[in-house]
Amino acid sequence: MISAGADEGLVIRAAHHFSQGASMTKTVDILVIGGTVLTMDENDSRIENGAIAIEQDKIMALGRKEDLLQRYQGRKEIRLTESIIMPGLINAHTHAAMTCFRGIADDMELMDWLNDYIFPSEARNVDPQLAYWGSMLACAEMIKSGTTTFSDMYIFEDETAAAAKKAGMRCLLGEVLFDFPSPSYKTPTEGLAYTENLIRKWDGDPLINIMVEPHSLYTCSRELLEASKALAVRYDVPLATHFLENKSEAKQLRAKLGQRASTFLRDIGLLDERFIAFHGVVMDEEDIRLFAEHGCKVVHNPESNMKLASGVAAISSMLDHGIVVALGTDGCASNNNLDMFQEMDTAAKLEKAARLDPTVMSARTVIRMATCNGAKALGLDSLVGTLEPGKKADICIVDMDKPHLTPLYNEYSHLVYAVNGADVDSVLINGKVVMQNRKLLTIDEEEAMRRVREIAVGVRRSLSS
Repeated sequence: MISAGADEGLVIRAAHHFSQGASMTKTVDILVIGGTVLTMDENDSRIENGAIAIEQDKIMALGRKEDLLQRYQGRKEIRLTESIIMPGLINAHTHAAMTCFRGIADDMELMDWLNDYIFPSEARNVDPQLAYWGSMLACAEMIKSGTTTFSDMYIFEDETAAAAKKAGMRCLLGEVLFDFPSPSYKTPTEGLAYTENLIRKWDGDPLINIMVEPHSLYTCSRELLEASKALAVRYDVPLATHFLENKSEAKQLRAKLGQRASTFLRDIGLLDERFIAFHGVVMDEEDIRLFAEHGCKVVHNPESNMKLASGVAAISSMLDHGIVVALGTDGCASNNNLDMFQEMDTAAKLEKAARLDPTVMSARTVIRMATCNGAKALGLDSLVGTLEPGKKADICIVDMDKPHLTPLYNEYSHLVYAVNGADVDSVLINGKVVMQNRKLLTIDEEEAMRRVREIAVGVRRSLSS
């Protein structure tokens, strides 16, 4: 819990009182004091009654509270009890602006959902305003459930980048590329140019990162896929696509390509360490072997896969082969929320049920998928994913002083099987407090909700026309 003594509950205040010998301490911007620190580093280091010293956007030091208080004093301090301090969660695959389409077409098969509802709704409704406010609402939802970094694929992604920047969120995003016209471009060449402009515009930004994102093998020609790869190589950025979401897609691609989808990607040069596959539900052992050989990454989206009845991805096998597997929610039209704690719970239980083995997909494994593995998959592991000196101060603070979280024997288990997004109390991103005592500090959430409700009126009207 957050210590009492301030009107807000969370003590974020100028530090006036220091221990004897304070003159020998170093002053830092923020001192997080108390709580249990789960670093998610290679050793899964755990610090009971810990503390973190933050200077500007980075973690300067972390350790036991009594040790750090002897070395540091904070211009501001966050004092905690009964709390877990952990790396901010990484939502490695979503479509942020699709908060505007939350619930419009539920209980449908993937291709019917896409072709009969989603694509037509997007063609009639998606514009820069929808992209911006839908993304802002998504940022609000993600921050309030402990996510500090997200990976996005959608339309008018410059607007999503602007929303994330205003919200203070870290992201990796790209304009979705199709063979057919999009609301933001008329030809694939224009789509590639849009992506290249994104790369140039946001180059060097501390929060916004760009990647190349052809939608899928069934919506993109070989020529577009090869051009996407060339662009990704030219600017040394990741390349990501939806891949083998269900059996119907796999069958369709086999007929279209005359070979399995993974060998096709290998033959045209797409399989390498920069390649990220979203979903991978029906990847078999040969696909998994090829991905492992080429250092490809996979993002698991269990709740979306379940809701669309796409199947259960062979995650245990992927992990056994050494593939970096991250975790994502997918978009709000197929999930229908962005709560990564709920996604972790589902990921663990689904794998256990599917394999009839309660030992697979441990709580600790799933948390790593949502933190350090997410960072590795997105190429951001030098910056985030763990709490270590020199890393960016992207931190999630979970209030454990609640009936449904009492008693506490194992922090990892509670985070996966008992915690939900509403238990997140405060969030820091890039060394800045963006949520304090569940109050967003960078987003006017009432305005975001009002704007999306207004957009939804037009969406609803378009569905009935």
